[in-house]
Amino acid sequence: MLDVVIRGGDVVDGTGGPARRADVGIRDGRVVAVGDVDGPATEEVDADGLVVAPGFIDLHTHYDAQLFYDPHLSPSPLHGVTTVIGGNCGLTLAPVRPGDEAFLVRLLARVESIPVEALEAGLSFGWHTFAEFLDVVEHQPLGANIGFLVGHSAVRRAAMGPAASERAADAGELDEMRRLLGDAIAAGGLGFSTANAATQVDGDGRPTPPNFATREELVALAAVCGEHPGTSIEFIPDSFIRGFSDDDVELMAAMSAAANRPLNWNTPLINRNDPTLYKRQLRASDVAAQRGGRVVPMFNPQNLQIQHDFEPGYVFRALPGWGWLFELDPPARMAALRDPVQRRRLEESAAAPTAGLAVVVRNWATYRVNEVPRPELAPLVGRSIADLGAEWGMSPFDAMVEVALRCDLRVGFVRPQYPDEDDWVWRARLEVLTDPRVILQASDAGAHLDMMAGANFPTRCIAELVRGRGAFTIEEMVRQLTSVPADLYGLVDRGRIARGAWADIVVFDPATVAAAPLETVRDLPAGGARLTTRAVGVGRVMVGGVDVVRDGAFTGAGSGRVLRSGRDTTTVAARAS
Repeated sequence: MLDVVIRGGDVVDGTGGPARRADVGIRDGRVVAVGDVDGPATEEVDADGLVVAPGFIDLHTHYDAQLFYDPHLSPSPLHGVTTVIGGNCGLTLAPVRPGDEAFLVRLLARVESIPVEALEAGLSFGWHTFAEFLDVVEHQPLGANIGFLVGHSAVRRAAMGPAASERAADAGELDEMRRLLGDAIAAGGLGFSTANAATQVDGDGRPTPPNFATREELVALAAVCGEHPGTSIEFIPDSFIRGFSDDDVELMAAMSAAANRPLNWNTPLINRNDPTLYKRQLRASDVAAQRGGRVVPMFNPQNLQIQHDFEPGYVFRALPGWGWLFELDPPARMAALRDPVQRRRLEESAAAPTAGLAVVVRNWATYRVNEVPRPELAPLVGRSIADLGAEWGMSPFDAMVEVALRCDLRVGFVRPQYPDEDDWVWRARLEVLTDPRVILQASDAGAHLDMMAGANFPTRCIAELVRGRGAFTIEEMVRQLTSVPADLYGLVDRGRIARGAWADIVVFDPATVAAAPLETVRDLPAGGARLTTRAVGVGRVMVGGVDVVRDGAFTGAGSGRVLRSGRDTTTVAARAS
């Protein structure tokens, strides 16, 4: 007797092979048959006309805290994601010394743009060691499988205390870091993560602890991964935004070679103003291969939709010459925006820089109105700023400000990461998307909640890159989202539909699958807000043979597992033996 049979779907098994009409039989959380499945089952699912695929895998998330107040890990499973990896960017909530809990919470909040009030209200530390942390997580009714890298910031703080944010480690402190990291991986940590980007600061505005690490420290900690099976390394070097310095290229190669493990980073940058930037970044993979390592770029494959606003203004306030505007209370801010002189001051300040944030966000005509505060303003939703400016006889910037004033600042403006009409950008993007050195990942799900919801990358990719642009077949896109990331991290029995594999499965309509628009919800602890997005065309998502999503809604089931290195992963070497 089977638990479930999914009948008559087009099975896209994750290998890249052609879809085939078949049944999938499931018992005790695993796939036991693929083909013509006879015999009874407790539940039968009609998948006629639908794709049956392995659950999608997301290797770069920040659900480390959210899982405690939202064990569904929303919205990832709504979009077919059944396995996520946390602990990225050097950020984890363990190990932690008594008294340092607030430091780690405020660090995570600041770096990943998560409301600190939500984290403070939603987290109750019941652990000190990484092993204790994993044991606590294991008791949560998880909506997806989750594994964790071990974060450098937490390890360094646990070994050095406040000095972690002040100086290089001495020999004894480095030995203690190696011990803490080794203990964490032995307990099930999936490897080592770090980031020494100068833009990442802690809750007090100081550089994060890895910014004080020497090259020797980074290589020594990476090497600990080589002492344990089934491990990986994740690193974001400071110079990636400029195309990588020679020193950072050599450092990544050395870290990977010292552990004999793949090292991944994100994300290649497509910038028409610096057309060789992504090529310089991808060069790091070739250098690593020459040095006996393997460096893997993770590229966010979707055309990410990013929301900005004039109310909290998390992004706009960081534009050169704009900080003063957001020091004003909302009525005074609106008065300033009504003043033509102040408008010109803002527009000219954003137009002046030739690099950095302003270059990315100042293309005002590409924004669309996404959310408005009152029903009578609903006709603005979905309209482009370019069209509104033409209709009102205004420049795009003036039209954007006019919308903000009509909405009392409570309006979201959404822009695509890549302008659809720019052929150069699309050609460069396609080059990266199809580069064999690149893996299609880097969602940042659970982070930057004020401006994006990267968890929707699988549904958005299928809608855009398969159905819209025809850049990938459905078979190849599914492979890129399932077996490719599973193989990079050595995830055992995941990423494919085959006999013996875990029954992590998504059933979707290839003709309609997509991501709905971004929407603001206030469902975080302490009434905190975040952006989220629903899925379209996803009928069922199963984790371990149990429906966690059905018809676009969570079922309440929590069948996800904590993934531990060595038990749920196998070793993937950086170099051939």
